[in-house]
Amino acid sequence: MTTEQQKNISRQRDTLTVMLKEPLRELARQCSKVFPDRKLLDQLLKAALVDLPYIKFIYVMNTHAIQISDNVSHDGILTEHFGRDRSVRPYIQTLPADADFFLSDAYISLRAKRPSITAIQAIHYEETGNLLGYIGVDADTRDLPLARELVDEPQTWHQIKGDPAIRAGLFAQHREESLIDKHSEEVIAIMEELIVDHGIFHGKIHFSNSRSTIWLVDDPYRYRLLDFEAMTDPDIVLTYPRREYPENAVVPAGMIRPLLELFRKLRIMDDVLYLRSGSINIFNGMIGLTFSCDGTHYLPYNEFIKKGIDFWPGSQSRTASETESTG
Repeated sequence: MTTEQQKNISRQRDTLTVMLKEPLRELARQCSKVFPDRKLLDQLLKAALVDLPYIKFIYVMNTHAIQISDNVSHDGILTEHFGRDRSVRPYIQTLPADADFFLSDAYISLRAKRPSITAIQAIHYEETGNLLGYIGVDADTRDLPLARELVDEPQTWHQIKGDPAIRAGLFAQHREESLIDKHSEEVIAIMEELIVDHGIFHGKIHFSNSRSTIWLVDDPYRYRLLDFEAMTDPDIVLTYPRREYPENAVVPAGMIRPLLELFRKLRIMDDVLYLRSGSINIFNGMIGLTFSCDGTHYLPYNEFIKKGIDFWPGSQSRTASETESTG
């Protein structure tokens, strides 16, 4: 998980804490006066739920996390949960011993099998301060009234190790010349034309099985598959509308051809370690590379260009041992 994603989660949790903390504290004060009367607790929970439209269930537990109320929901009361032992649930397992209010991490619910979150509010006897039990409120994360902003992906290098079985057999395999390998000049020329002049913002060339997948700015929710015949036929550009290169693209139009040419060099740099597929996204500026060892790299386009061919272990300047450790 990236730092920005973690910060965003933290902001959402802070917002949710502000929304729940005071209402649950007041509810706990009321519950302490009728504790442990099941019927009266249910009545208080039902009344409190009116002001908590995004809460799925609310209930009361004793200090051992045994439920002493029913599950109260907006659809009614579920009596089958009375007496339920919640001590093994993640929100109880991680509950700090001295917590007055606690908001759990998200977890997968038992009933709906969906990401959920639980807030726990301690109930104290007002006169002595002794702990009586807890209020629990469960929420489905999709129901929470939070402002969820998209987080930009950081433009940093990511390396993902491949399938160990493929890595183990790396030196037992050798690159077989594909149809794309035999016609790489035509493929690169046509892919450049599609990206620069026909609204393709994400393109991926699958060198090993001679196909491409492309995404268009005019239809970003669906990808299109180009087989070998389409990838090598210049007429294919006539099937896509002419579009000016986007002004907000991170990758300059003039860099598309050098990037594609570097893909071709990585493909033929070695018979053992070689490029299986390469992708370009002009909006986030990231390059995706998957090698014969099944290892995958994601890196900014300018860093990819700067490294050049000699950086990659499959080039002739690397030893066999370095090659094996990079997949």
